[in-house]
Amino acid sequence: MPNQVTRRIYDFLKGIPPFTYVDDEAALMRVAGRVEVLYHPLNKVIFKPGESPPERFYVVKEGAVELLAVSDSGEQLVERCGEGDVFGIRPLLAEDNYTLLARTAEETLLYAVNTEGFRELLTQYPALMRHLVVSMAGNQRLPATVVAASPLEAPVITDLRELQTVHRPRDPVVCPATFRIVEAAKLMTEHNIGSIVVVDRRQHPVGIITDRDLRQKVATGVKSNQELVGAIMGKPVVCIGQTMNSADVQIEMVRRGINHLVQTKDGTDQSPVTGVISKHDLLVLQGSNPAVLIREIGRTKSPHYLRTLRERAEKLLATYLEKEVSISFITTVMTQINDEIIRTCIKLSLARMQADGRGNPPALFDWLALGSQGRGEQLLRTDQDNALIFEDVPEARYNQVKDYFLQLASYVTEQLHIVGFEYCPADMMASNPKWCLPVSKWREQFSRWMSEYTPENMLNTSIFFDYRGVWGDGSLPGKLTEHIFTELESASTRFLASLALAAIDNPSPLTFFRNFVVERSGEHKDQFDLKGRAMRPLTDAARVLMLQARRGNINNTFRRFEALAELEPQNAELFREAAQAYEVLIRLRATFGLRRNDSGRYLKPEELNRLQRLLLRNSFLPIKDIQTLLELRFQLNFLR
Repeated sequence: MPNQVTRRIYDFLKGIPPFTYVDDEAALMRVAGRVEVLYHPLNKVIFKPGESPPERFYVVKEGAVELLAVSDSGEQLVERCGEGDVFGIRPLLAEDNYTLLARTAEETLLYAVNTEGFRELLTQYPALMRHLVVSMAGNQRLPATVVAASPLEAPVITDLRELQTVHRPRDPVVCPATFRIVEAAKLMTEHNIGSIVVVDRRQHPVGIITDRDLRQKVATGVKSNQELVGAIMGKPVVCIGQTMNSADVQIEMVRRGINHLVQTKDGTDQSPVTGVISKHDLLVLQGSNPAVLIREIGRTKSPHYLRTLRERAEKLLATYLEKEVSISFITTVMTQINDEIIRTCIKLSLARMQADGRGNPPALFDWLALGSQGRGEQLLRTDQDNALIFEDVPEARYNQVKDYFLQLASYVTEQLHIVGFEYCPADMMASNPKWCLPVSKWREQFSRWMSEYTPENMLNTSIFFDYRGVWGDGSLPGKLTEHIFTELESASTRFLASLALAAIDNPSPLTFFRNFVVERSGEHKDQFDLKGRAMRPLTDAARVLMLQARRGNINNTFRRFEALAELEPQNAELFREAAQAYEVLIRLRATFGLRRNDSGRYLKPEELNRLQRLLLRNSFLPIKDIQTLLELRFQLNFLR
């Protein structure tokens, strides 16, 4: 007979999910019998971000627990759990650390459910398992406005109403049973993978070796790395067909206690291997964590698969926009995703140079992102703007070194084009000899732009002054930045005034009758140029004001305005309004770009709903005020 405490716990649990899926009283009673009752006073920390979870999750019996996102700016409430709420259950399936802080909001009584006992129910109740999978993939515990300590480690809100089918897992890496363990390990290292399938002559799977096998059986000395792979491989192989959805795959992994499944043509071990699916792959497929997506990008060896991953990133972007996540958070995540794609394309291109017999880079170099990507504002796959800077070399080696980097840049831009970043129509790319230069020639270039105020130079300044290194140690871009600010000390005030004049070149985006100023002819006739008439005036203004303030460490437009608000308290309100306006414009452009699968630059006024029209009009107000400030500060009336 169960004791009275166990009976009370059972009576409480049977009425709340996920325990409602268990209709076997004896089974649920056994779970209740292993529950630990915990009393916690006010402000007691249950767990912290980064901590490894114990073998239990929690149910609130009485009181309240707050789940909080922790960042440098403090704590932000994610969810308040009251009576009957379950929390800390994600580690049951994900095997990862806590990402939130859990702390009691009042005196609280918790039921700590032992996951070891709970796992016994997973194979018996598929509906219970499915509930947990959807809960884990959904990550409902992060509100749209939260910016976590590291955006890449924050959970992502995803709507999993439609369970995805696993159509194409990653390509399998296989080896024959005649391989020695050390040979298999080298192959895994070469391909940067966590498993290798052992196959027979017909390519049918006979076993699988994972990182865990190598750690537990070889690194510990139990087996020699000179033995054949059969000595440590897991068998028989658990196989699946080619039509299972992600939830079913995850259920199969949990049910069998494994992290890898082998996909074959007919779903059995009597047909050829077509792919391998790991728990890591599922997380990427569900798009539930940008850090996982970035790691997947970094290990990819195909630009075509990079394109697929960037498309997943756009689904992530669409979710962020739908949930109205802060633009600061979105741009941080998407910038790091884009940066990792660029770095991966560079790695693939360097490997291609090796294959061509060109060897390693003959000098230190850095890849520069320009324009919107240089500012960390590129959310959509627009055209490329990039450059390459390499260290100065002796004149005798210059042509050879530059030829190497031009070929490398050609490969990189080609790979980025495959990913979906179109070639720049104006050829402002590192594959152009004009934009693949050593430090000394870049210095000369910038000095010329800052002393000769031609329209072409002003255009180049607006693009190239927003550079950011994404490959290398940062020392070469740093030298360029130092040079620019040295030049500013001796440059004529006419240079900054010319930049300011360009920033006010576009008049108010509204007509006298408060209609949007649309294009009068050409391909985009009767459309509003969101970039040219609204975003560019703010971008140009922020750039010239930061140059005047001698602040070269901030590229992002709305962060520039936030910094200016601190530097100039008398204009703080205007700068903050400008930052907010720019965020509205970025969000609007990304929303329409995703909807139409284009750059989002041009909008038809009739496409906008009433709220969007109001937000857009309001964003124009600080543009006019910023332009007035520039006119007065740089005395632009004398230059017109």
